[in-house]
Amino acid sequence: MKLKRRQFLILGGVSTIGSGFLGWKFASQNSENPFLETVIAANPNPQDLLLRFVSVADTGTGARGQYAVAKSMNFYHQKNPYNTVILAGDNIYNKGEIEKIEAVFEKPYQPLLQQGVKFHACLGNHDIRTDNGNPQVQYPAFNMQGKRYYTFSKNNVQFFALDTNGNADWENQLIWLEKELSLSKATWKVVFGHHPIYASGHYGNNPKFIKIFTPLFKKYGVQLYINGHEHHYERTRAINGTTYVICGAGAGSRPVGRSKWTEYSTSNLSFATYDVYADRIEVQGIGTNNRVFDRGVISL
Repeated sequence: MKLKRRQFLILGGVSTIGSGFLGWKFASQNSENPFLETVIAANPNPQDLLLRFVSVADTGTGARGQYAVAKSMNFYHQKNPYNTVILAGDNIYNKGEIEKIEAVFEKPYQPLLQQGVKFHACLGNHDIRTDNGNPQVQYPAFNMQGKRYYTFSKNNVQFFALDTNGNADWENQLIWLEKELSLSKATWKVVFGHHPIYASGHYGNNPKFIKIFTPLFKKYGVQLYINGHEHHYERTRAINGTTYVICGAGAGSRPVGRSKWTEYSTSNLSFATYDVYADRIEVQGIGTNNRVFDRGVISL
């Protein structure tokens, strides 16, 4: 069908208005965030910084999306050096085959690995499809200490890695987690696992996890939980003192909505960064265009 020039201009105008409305709607959903799409600022050694780390999940495809996120992670490292990455599961698609480790981990993150950046992994649902994930547990560059759940500390921040899969040793793991949390003297407690507790994406909330973890985190002052599984980025408001960050768009993405407790959400390919100070953690979401699309603060 041929359109006369006048008809074309009218339709074009309607399209532009529609696009503008959709853009306004998206922006208004995130109107509490004035830092939408700002360029990464270089601040390599901010005063009083205790620790800088990043997180990413659902990465292990070896495809274009993973390389794009990895490239952005390296770009950020050049401007704002960090030495720790939380790798929150589904490290090797599609079945956790360790034979793929070069293609889905060592090559994409080679620039970071060569600069001494350490990745600390947990197991996702795809990772346990081969030998229940044991080859990954033993893989040195995942720094899992040969354990399916473990803890480590850096500069007054203590991390607790969980195995959130259905076949995990839940009874002993929860006993271990409560004991370690109760003994922790760290100012900041960060728990990470593959599966979400609160989420607005494909899988949504996990009622069982909410019942288990929300009171436990509140009791022992866990300020941050990091996960993947949902292929999007989402940061919640503090829920009983804990902020939940989903960083599962490390190689691919799915649509995401919003919930009443959502502070920011997007389906952009991305990773998250964290600057830890004595009184706060500054969180950023960064896309493959090397721009900050979200910025929030977790207060002590």
